[in-house]
Amino acid sequence: MPPADSALAIYIEHRSDLLNYASGIVRDRASAEDVVQEAWLRFAARARDGEHIAQPTNYLYAIVRNLALDWLSRASRNAPQAVSESILESVASDAPSAESVLYYRDELRVLEGLVSELPERTQIAFRMYRVERRPLKEVAERLGVSIPRAHKMVQDAVLHCTLRINGPEE
Repeated sequence: MPPADSALAIYIEHRSDLLNYASGIVRDRASAEDVVQEAWLRFAARARDGEHIAQPTNYLYAIVRNLALDWLSRASRNAPQAVSESILESVASDAPSAESVLYYRDELRVLEGLVSELPERTQIAFRMYRVERRPLKEVAERLGVSIPRAHKMVQDAVLHCTLRINGPEE
C-alpha cells in the first residue's frame, strides 16, 4: 500500500470514476457517494497502517464493488420491493370516470324526482334509511311510528321507484 499521501492522491484521481462505478451498481447517486466515502475510509486506514498492496487502484475498486454489493443486499432485505412508475401507471384508478360521474348524477336526479312524488313521511323514511343509513328504530322514532311501519314505508318507496323506472311487470 502506498503512504497516506499517495493513497489520497490515488483516491482523488479516481474518485469520479469510482462514483460512476458504484452508481452503476447501486443505481442511486447518493448511495454511491456513501459507498465511495466508506471505501475511502477503509482504504485510508490500510494506508495509515502501512500495509503494502501491489495494485492500490485495483484494491480501491474492489472495496467499492464489495461495499456496493453489500449495500444492495442490505437494501433488498430491509426495504419493501420498489414498484416501478410504469407498473404504477398501468394500474387502474379507483376513481370513477367522468362519464360514470355524469351518468350516476343523472340517475340520482331521476331518483330524487321519483321520491318527490311520494308522501312526505315516506320520503323522510326513505332518505333516513337508504341515503343516511340510519337504523329503522331511529326512523320509526323520528316519524312516531312502529319499526314495522317504518320498514313498510321504506319498502313502499323502493317499490314505487322500481316500478316507475322499470315499468309494471306483465
